Amino acid sequence: MPPWWFLVHFMVAVLAVDVQGRHDITHNSRYACAPFSCGHLQDVQYPFRQQGDPRWCGSPSYELTCTDSNATIQINTGTYFVTEIDYKYSSFWVVDANLDMSSSCPLPRWDQRPYLHGLQQSDGSIIFDPFFVTWASFVNCSRVVTNNSDYIPVTCLNTRYSFVYVLIDYISVGDLEPSCGYLAMAALGGRSMRYNNASHEILVESMRRGFAVRFPFRYQRTLEGFKGCIKDRFVLGPGYSVVYLVARSAVIILALDFEVLYCAFRTTVSSNEHLGTLQVAVLYSMSILKLIAVLCRFVVAPLVVLFFLAHKYWKTRITIDAVEKFLRMQQMIGPTRYAYTDIVAVTSHFRDKLGQGGYGSVYKGVLLPGDVHVAIKMLDGKSSCDGEDFISEVSTIGRIHHVNVVHLVGFCSEEMRRALVYEYMPHGSLDKYIFSAKRSFSWDKINEIALGIARGINYLHQGCDMQILHFDIKPHNILLDSNFVPKVADFGLAKLYPRDNSFVPLSALRGTIGYIAPEMISRSFGIISTKSDVYSFGMLLLEMAGGRRNADPGAANSSQTFYPSWVYDRLSKQELGEMRAEMHELERKLCVVGLCCIQIQPHDRPAMSEVIGMLEGGMDGLQLPSRPFFCDDGQTPVAESYDFCSGLTAISEEDE
Repeated sequence: MPPWWFLVHFMVAVLAVDVQGRHDITHNSRYACAPFSCGHLQDVQYPFRQQGDPRWCGSPSYELTCTDSNATIQINTGTYFVTEIDYKYSSFWVVDANLDMSSSCPLPRWDQRPYLHGLQQSDGSIIFDPFFVTWASFVNCSRVVTNNSDYIPVTCLNTRYSFVYVLIDYISVGDLEPSCGYLAMAALGGRSMRYNNASHEILVESMRRGFAVRFPFRYQRTLEGFKGCIKDRFVLGPGYSVVYLVARSAVIILALDFEVLYCAFRTTVSSNEHLGTLQVAVLYSMSILKLIAVLCRFVVAPLVVLFFLAHKYWKTRITIDAVEKFLRMQQMIGPTRYAYTDIVAVTSHFRDKLGQGGYGSVYKGVLLPGDVHVAIKMLDGKSSCDGEDFISEVSTIGRIHHVNVVHLVGFCSEEMRRALVYEYMPHGSLDKYIFSAKRSFSWDKINEIALGIARGINYLHQGCDMQILHFDIKPHNILLDSNFVPKVADFGLAKLYPRDNSFVPLSALRGTIGYIAPEMISRSFGIISTKSDVYSFGMLLLEMAGGRRNADPGAANSSQTFYPSWVYDRLSKQELGEMRAEMHELERKLCVVGLCCIQIQPHDRPAMSEVIGMLEGGMDGLQLPSRPFFCDDGQTPVAESYDFCSGLTAISEEDE
């Protein structure tokens, strides 16, 4: 808010106080009237006056007629006895002077009418506060009223041909029964609700007791200054209902500063209480600051929360819409799209769980017609929240048709619930066979499986329109069909790159510890490319050949803890004739090819097409490559030689 805005309001505040001060000083002369006695009333003060007082003393509407025993006041067309004055609550108690107190069945004057609209007349005349007074209307009917309980009978005033009733609250002539007419009106003390189901006797008792009349507000402020104004604004007098008290308290809490400011502008600058310009300016500034704070809390804060929720909603919608747009295009050329209810039915409510992966759970299902068995991977919230992995897998595997790559049958995407439907691999993953205590396959079968895996990876690198890097080649992601034909699976980490682009961005850093290539950690080893998958495949080959994991802390001796290092030393000694050839020909071939694939520098590794040629041929022409480890000799402890792999934890997506 600009500084000039506060300056303008400050000047307005100063001007308002000065004008009000001058106006109230002219009213101070009213205090010159000395307190007086009137009838039984003692120490009567402003705004009351008595007959014969100077014109500037008190208020003309509050002129009292005094006798030895009574003080009377004229209010509108009625004359009333003033029985009590309460300056604390700014009210005085009156009784109708024309009421026959000796009669058991009194009737008010017919011409006695109240002011009913507003709490104060502009000329300062007295009116009746509806919170203090309830009006009872007497009516005369030519016939008995039997169908309206609001009509309270006054049997003591009935005659043979007329029937008198009392109605609580002011009643207009048009609201009366057709046989009734207005007779008189009397004031009762308190709110109308206290007279529900009251008898005529109770009403008569209330008329004899009288009712309270409250001073006009402006006289109280003139009398008591700023403090009096505050009391008047926040302290309620007698006769107020609990409902009104609670309602006004709520309003006062919300408008506290403005009530104080109002009193500051309306207060009297008297000799014993001076509200200075600086005080008013401070009060005014505090009120403005409080208003800003209230607006920030009740307007700005909800708007900020609403904006945040709307932003979050639209961000989610944009992600979902992007996935939907891709899937509509994919549906024309790719796998079938299923509804989530279809997925529930196919899996029999997810009854048969096959396993748990890093991206969700896998369930067995049956597609109808034909009883086609499928494996359904339900992506969890973490992997499917932004749709990136889901789009990656569908876009990658959805366009692949190769005997050694798992086939994507269909998919499901409804809001954030996503699933992938694969062909079912009855023999599961490769890891449970190569790591078993008893060798499951012959060396010929192991070589056949290794060759199938190599062909599947080579197809990803060379056989598609876009070059596909898998980034997570490992035994767990190689599935076996009913004939033990290997299929590369789990493309959650796969990325598409143009075939002529050998450079892969650093954002591709992902994989599993023990299989990830060195260049995925540091560019000092080279650029990320298809050779990164070659490295992972080489580690896989060594595990297939050794029938164990490459890093095995429970090995028989420390030299065998890291299998690639141990097998390299063994092959080196065989070539030098220091060790008798005890390895099977195919085992030796798999080890040599694997060692070629895990060279530290990417350019020293063969391409997958060259790996296929090595696996299809014999040992003729295969030479043991240079040592691919951070070791000076074969006796280097495994902790030192494997230190490189231990640093991969930070970027590992999934560890077996």
